[in-house]
Amino acid sequence: MASLQDIRRRITSVEKTQQITRAMRMVAAAKLRRAQEAIEAARPYAEAMRGTLEEVAAGVPDAEHPLLQPRENVSRLEIVVVTSDRGLCGAFNANVLKHTEALIQERRDDVDEIVVTAVGRKANEHARRRGYKLRTTHAGLGTIAYGDAVEIATALATRYAEGEVDEVVLVYAEFISTLTQTPRTARLLPFTAGSGETAGGSPYEIEPSANELLAVLVPKAVEVEVYRALLENQSGEHAARMSAMESATRNTEEMIESLTLNYNRARQAAITKELVEIVSGAEAL
Repeated sequence: MASLQDIRRRITSVEKTQQITRAMRMVAAAKLRRAQEAIEAARPYAEAMRGTLEEVAAGVPDAEHPLLQPRENVSRLEIVVVTSDRGLCGAFNANVLKHTEALIQERRDDVDEIVVTAVGRKANEHARRRGYKLRTTHAGLGTIAYGDAVEIATALATRYAEGEVDEVVLVYAEFISTLTQTPRTARLLPFTAGSGETAGGSPYEIEPSANELLAVLVPKAVEVEVYRALLENQSGEHAARMSAMESATRNTEEMIESLTLNYNRARQAAITKELVEIVSGAEAL
């Protein structure tokens, strides 16, 4: 049986851990509020951007923008995997990486080459452990800024336009609620701007031309989609970490109660033993 000193030391250690988990939960909750506000503001903008592209593309059935042109034969696939930089967020990153593994297994026989762009240290570490071909890595982004999405999207669009890849797919965790973050796969390139079959064509008169407007809107829409994925993932990370730290705090409370009970039992046993020894000594006299 552990000594009183050992149990007391263990209780102190767990109490310090509890302080850390409680503080991390509060920090994650504060960050989640800001991240949730950001994604709630970005979603309508992304949907409006895609809707505008659909209306413009409706008047240009044969749009010539390179980011709208699908490849006849997809032989080179690039997967953009978005995870967090840090852990301590439950199964958040594991679910995204498991989803990525399933996608790779599904597409492996259909393409000649699969390359990975890792956004987040966890994605980078996973890709290196698995031996995947890494195109680029983006880590240490911290609070997501639109410039981060522009950098990633511009590189992806350039590679697609120059024929280095035939398809680009995003894998990230979509923020549903504080308790739910769902891994999602979305094709980023070729960008789908609509079928171009809307009755009556575009409701706008476009000057100088629809193709020139698409040349501006399509790259911007790709950037917005990447930005949205980064924000969704950021919100999901903070929500998952808040839930994980709340669960950890509850576990430390239960552990402290159990250790305190053991401490009291051991202390009572020690007192009883001392009383027995005193009584036995007195009777011997």
